[in-house]
Amino acid sequence: MRVIRRRLGWRWAVVAGGLAVLCALPALAQARPVHAPAVTAAQLRSRILNSGRISYSGYAESNATFGLPSLPGLSDVTSLLDGVTRMQVWQASPSRWRVDVLSDTSERDTYQQARSSYVWDSGSELLTRIVGHSTVRLPQAADFLPPSLASRLVREAGARARLSVLAPRRVAGQATSGLRVVPADPASTVGRIDIWVAAGNGLPLDVQVYAKGARQPALETHFFQVSHWRPDRATLTPQRGPGTGYTTATASSLAGELSHLAPVLLPVKLAGQHVRIIPDLLPIGIYGQGLSTFAVLAISGSAGQRLLSGAQTAGGTPISATNGTGVAVSSPLVSVVLMHRDRPARPDFDETYLLAGLATRQTLEQAAATLVSRPGEAF
Repeated sequence: MRVIRRRLGWRWAVVAGGLAVLCALPALAQARPVHAPAVTAAQLRSRILNSGRISYSGYAESNATFGLPSLPGLSDVTSLLDGVTRMQVWQASPSRWRVDVLSDTSERDTYQQARSSYVWDSGSELLTRIVGHSTVRLPQAADFLPPSLASRLVREAGARARLSVLAPRRVAGQATSGLRVVPADPASTVGRIDIWVAAGNGLPLDVQVYAKGARQPALETHFFQVSHWRPDRATLTPQRGPGTGYTTATASSLAGELSHLAPVLLPVKLAGQHVRIIPDLLPIGIYGQGLSTFAVLAISGSAGQRLLSGAQTAGGTPISATNGTGVAVSSPLVSVVLMHRDRPARPDFDETYLLAGLATRQTLEQAAATLVSRPGEAF
């Protein structure tokens, strides 16, 4: 019996040791010395900006800790900015790709094609064809993939940003070179951006965005698995199963609370920032440049009141200005201010201003105070 027990104990020790080795393999792979070719910061910046031409497929996760409340009509956006988003991606080009957002119970697949896009919702078993292109849209999961996020942030940081090379590291099993981008704009909430780029093809594999003075990133998005992909038409074409639904929508009809925009004229300058974009027939203003850009929307009636009430319930800080009361939401990187004009110029003209972006909270409060001090104007 003792011999049998010894043999059994020995066998279980071997099994346990084998399992321990298997579990440690990913960590051991990451711990291997990383050798990447010497490269300058300017070369890395160029590779990031040119990475859109690369065809690839992979699995990535973004982890955001912005701490924004879930606002009525904007919950899809705030969920991207607070928590983990799991994504499977296939990209042929910047205008032809597919991104599947995965959850424990369902998935939501977006197919981008040249003239239209499709969204498949497995929960409702509905395929929606989206026709047209909206000048202004809400953020979507594809915006948080490492290649698209890295190229956009580097471009917006501009030529005045300070660049430096980081030590190479291993991401998704690949050797990468690192680039640190420190924005020069004092009005931006962004302190630094660390990007790791595949040494082989220049594809960004990991992006970390830090608020000013922060030791931990408010947003990190990285690949766990990624490889070169030969574009396959079948993968990029949505397939309907038997018994599933189908509908068509326009890009402008999917804007949630943006469909309740109030018909007001926005000023050409707010908080020292000039307006950059005012889309045709839409009372939306994009102000500032680079990584201190912020958007201004005027939302009418009860829709604006719901947003304001939701921010108050979620613990936003009450603020006030001449002719207006509102709520400010402080979070790493993204600042949000909602301001309601207390004395509208006309009884039937009641609007709440939503300001959000990478500008500091003080900048947005100043802009909101200017907005409510102006008399309401209709188109």
